[in-house]
Amino acid sequence: QVQPVESGGGLVQAGGSLRPSCAFSGRIFSTNVMAWYRQAPGNQREWVASIGGGSWAFTDYAEPVKGRFTISRDNAKNTMYLEMNNLKPEDTAVYYCTVYPATRSTIWGQGTQVTVSS
Repeated sequence: QVQPVESGGGLVQAGGSLRPSCAFSGRIFSTNVMAWYRQAPGNQREWVASIGGGSWAFTDYAEPVKGRFTISRDNAKNTMYLEMNNLKPEDTAVYYCTVYPATRSTIWGQGTQVTVSS
């Protein structure tokens, strides 16, 4: 598995928006279900959202982000996005992308830091 490259995080005030992106290997990206995960300081990494691959079109979200986050993908660019609106301080974390589901053999990227100030 090739290491993904996340970018687009930053520092915003509560209520603000960010749109991190994830660049992935084309061979893996286009046919697989992809997902965003996040890890806040002192917490375990948690699943945030998933998006279907190939002909399997679906999106799914963790309860804390439903209605605020939107996951999307551009297979022509081998890139996935996470539109984050109405951000809250509890969304502060490092955000990662990978093939879903993550396993013990998942190769994680560096992630992108999202910090939401109150």
